[in-house]
Amino acid sequence: MFKIIGLLLGYYFLGIFGAFAGYIAGSIIDRYRAYGAGAINPLTNAQRQTVFIETVFILMGKLAKADGHVSQGEINHVEDFMRKLGMSSEHRQLAIALFKQGTAADFDVKPKLDEFMAVCGHTNSLKQMLLIYLIVMALSDGRLDAAEEGLLKDFAFHLGYDQSAFKQLLEMVLGQSHFAGGQATSATALDDAYKALGVSKESSDQEIKRAYRKLMSQYHPDKLMGQGMPEDMIAVATAQTQEVQTAYDLIKKSRNIS
Repeated sequence: MFKIIGLLLGYYFLGIFGAFAGYIAGSIIDRYRAYGAGAINPLTNAQRQTVFIETVFILMGKLAKADGHVSQGEINHVEDFMRKLGMSSEHRQLAIALFKQGTAADFDVKPKLDEFMAVCGHTNSLKQMLLIYLIVMALSDGRLDAAEEGLLKDFAFHLGYDQSAFKQLLEMVLGQSHFAGGQATSATALDDAYKALGVSKESSDQEIKRAYRKLMSQYHPDKLMGQGMPEDMIAVATAQTQEVQTAYDLIKKSRNIS
């Protein structure tokens, strides 16, 4: 949109050269609005990718140690998680080292969270995806115990989420998890579908459509990569879009939404 505005204004005031300059300037604005600062600053984007990977796996290590020890099952969950992501061998080696670092009893995660906020904190999608990664990891054994939930709340607080916002995100991810693989897996599927979209049965059709479109936009791979998420860590976002789509289709069918 802005590239067209820039082209027209540039041509009006400065002729052909102005049109070209206006088009370029407008394109930069459009990319910034769509994908964030990383889309126009490759150095910042590369820095975000590094910080995102480091933060995800250090915090995963801390989560695994939430109950006081790291079980072989939890290690297997992390390795399986990396396989599902299709991470490069370089990223896998880094992730394992970071995970082990996070499991150290005396390791303080606050500096890493502070660094994440300094580099990625103004990008809401990256903050949300970080929490989603951690929630998905915590749920990988089929349950969420009190120690894990308490630690997730602490992480969320450092990321700027209040208790209500964290609870809403947690319920949304829990709801989406019931639609893994494109199938409703719960006897209360319709209730889960509303939670998956972050809405309720009382929400209007228009509110539900807006929530669906917002989630699909937030999880869009190109948008997330433009904001600094590493390409080989997009798999979780792709899975979330499939789960959101399945939930939305169920709600549409129940409400006869066209």
